Amino acid sequence: MSGAVTNRDVARGAGLAALARLGALIEVVSQPAYTWLFGIATYGIYTVLWAAVNIVENIIDLSMTQALQRIVPTESEEDAHASVRFALLVSVIPAAMLALAATIFAEPLAATLSAAPKDQAQLPLAIAIFAWALPLWTFVEVSTSAARARRAFGPEIRLRIFWEQVARLIFAVGFFALGAHSLGLLLAHLASLFLTALLSARLLGRYYDARLLLTAPASPRLRRELLKTGFALLPSAISRRLFNDLPAILLNLAFPAARGATAAGLFGIARKVSSVPLIVRQAFQYVLAPLAAAQAAHDRAGVAALYGFATRLSIVFVVPLSALLMLIASDILSLFAPETAAALPLLVILVLGRAAEAVVGPATPVVEMTGHRILPLLNSAIGLGAWAVLGAVLVPTQGATGMAWAVSAGTVLIAWAATVELRLADGIVAFDAAAMRALLTALLLSAVLWIVGSALRPFGAPVRAVGLLLLFWPALWATLRVGLALPDRQALGKTGRRIKLVSA
Repeated sequence: MSGAVTNRDVARGAGLAALARLGALIEVVSQPAYTWLFGIATYGIYTVLWAAVNIVENIIDLSMTQALQRIVPTESEEDAHASVRFALLVSVIPAAMLALAATIFAEPLAATLSAAPKDQAQLPLAIAIFAWALPLWTFVEVSTSAARARRAFGPEIRLRIFWEQVARLIFAVGFFALGAHSLGLLLAHLASLFLTALLSARLLGRYYDARLLLTAPASPRLRRELLKTGFALLPSAISRRLFNDLPAILLNLAFPAARGATAAGLFGIARKVSSVPLIVRQAFQYVLAPLAAAQAAHDRAGVAALYGFATRLSIVFVVPLSALLMLIASDILSLFAPETAAALPLLVILVLGRAAEAVVGPATPVVEMTGHRILPLLNSAIGLGAWAVLGAVLVPTQGATGMAWAVSAGTVLIAWAATVELRLADGIVAFDAAAMRALLTALLLSAVLWIVGSALRPFGAPVRAVGLLLLFWPALWATLRVGLALPDRQALGKTGRRIKLVSA
């Protein structure tokens, strides 16, 4: 697609992408149900296996999900279809082969994991079955990224909210009722992925011609460009996934039996809840990737304006939301099974890390999508190195809490390194006067939330939590109204007018 990209495009796309990522909110609701139904140790094994699938998927897809964002908007229709076809072939087929290998070698794989005695006996069968989530998830990821490459940010809403999350919860309750206690959660996840994959195939047919997808050959030039782009972006994609999912696996391996499974489960719960602020950040990452690529092809100087707008919106949404989450963290964890209360320090640390990432906006996808091939690798090395050093020092003495500190430090370093690179390479400044206005306003309103939370503490946890939740929405409106200049509020379109951020 050609043509200049406007702030309105960014706002509209980010809003739709945020709705698509609201599956994370449903996960926050569904995870307590999973811990009550199946127990924290069984939930921990589920967390480890799903983390392994996610990590392997990010490697096996060769970062085709990101490469399509850069290639499809700049190619002809035939080459766009050929790109998607090539991306599916080089990712899904190897994923299916790996799933078959995991099924064959399920017994030795199970021997490496820590599990409660009631889960250990069925662990080989669990691995053999759940391995097939890998090709299903790979197909879903590549298909939905192909739709996003068409600037179609909304269609993921039904897939990621209903079929991927709500259906999983329904299946989980059903399998539990049938007596599948150790395997029920894994079977529910696999069933929901199968439905999501079917709908992803329909999604491809909506934005691409099915005949061309089956027949369009990728030229040697196009294959080289896809693979070159994918391999350049692969280290940063892998590092992001490692930060999200490898900690649970490492904690499982670090401690024996049920202790390892429980540590993984606690970290997984804290990560899920702390991912709520990430909804905003990921919305802009999803949107800025194809839009920045299109804008760079049209007018590279315009990327700075898009990045600045996205950064200001990220600040005014994420900073107050992070403050709210830290204030009501104990109330959220009280919804889970009782032993989950131990995840409180992990949750606070991870939320702090998410907030520190968000204040620099979507710098990482801008670096990736504007032709900087070496910088993502450098950033990944910086972040992973910091994580490894801090993890080696802190985890043996602090366990999951030490892992949370190490992970947060690494992810923040990656985001902030990207802002330095944008400044040096393209003259793009993260903290200009408009961004500082947004940040100071967000911090001020966050301080008000803390003061009110302290004042309500004598009335007890439920009253305090409800009071903070009621206060949050006017506080967020005030942050948007004061923290954003008029042109930014106008770019919010109908939504901005509807909630009185601008005059009708």
